[in-house]
Amino acid sequence: YLRRSSVTIFLPGVSGVQAEETEMISVTEGDSVMLNTGVAEIKSNDQILWSFRLNNTEERIAEIYKQRNYIYENRNERFRYRLQLDEKTGSLIITNINKLHSGLYKLMIISGDNTYKTFNIDVNAHLPVPVISSNSINGLTSSSSSSSVQRCSVLCSVANVSAVSLSWYKGNSVLSSISVSDLSISLSLPLEVEDQDKSTYSCVVNNTITNHTTQLDISQICQRRSETFHYAYFLPLITVCVFLLLISACVFYCCRNKCDQDKPDDEKSMSEYTEIIYRQTSQIISRKTPQLTTNICFQTENSTCLH
Repeated sequence: YLRRSSVTIFLPGVSGVQAEETEMISVTEGDSVMLNTGVAEIKSNDQILWSFRLNNTEERIAEIYKQRNYIYENRNERFRYRLQLDEKTGSLIITNINKLHSGLYKLMIISGDNTYKTFNIDVNAHLPVPVISSNSINGLTSSSSSSSVQRCSVLCSVANVSAVSLSWYKGNSVLSSISVSDLSISLSLPLEVEDQDKSTYSCVVNNTITNHTTQLDISQICQRRSETFHYAYFLPLITVCVFLLLISACVFYCCRNKCDQDKPDDEKSMSEYTEIIYRQTSQIISRKTPQLTTNICFQTENSTCLH
């Protein structure tokens, strides 16, 4: 983005000196700008001198002398690899410009009639696009306890800006505005609207050379914020339930494996225990039961009995 304006100053009574012009130029960081000499074609004997002035300090940065170009960028790191000279017109080109290049540039053309010209360059930071987000804790809020009208608070923000204005518009009318000077800061501007409002709202950020606009979509911003809130409200509860289910599944699985591993040992122990009880019971019964003697007698002539 580039904006130019000029002021002409006449110097009466000075012989051989033409009018001095001051051209005001506003550009955006990263752009390239050409400082025109206003000469269609320089002559072989013309001398073109370019200098940069900042804080009462002036230094030569480029020159054309006897049709030879000289770039003095080694004297100042701010212009390294950024300066070019047009060999035909002597115009100075500054590429990839930034804030360090803001200041006064002076041109002197030494020929039959000396010509002086100055350029005041103001470099503006790249202007971001404003971002609109919900500013409500729970998305929508009631305007009153007895009213069904819902209001939504939104916030328009821009980050790292300087010398800009941030404004809310309803149609073509300004609702609110905030400005910042040269400090690089973040700006935010709130706005409260009804969720059923059909008016056109927009947030605009602008500086001296350009502007960016973002339209407000009430249905999207407010509804999305409300849904996000409800989801965020239930998310912890869902997480806890899933966690408890996982813990229960792990405990059940571990207990089942342990029971399967311990089952043979339990059966073996029970068998041994049963056998021991059986033996002890048999011994007790044997000790308490009297010995039975069986006498078998045969009635014969000798009356013989077998024991």
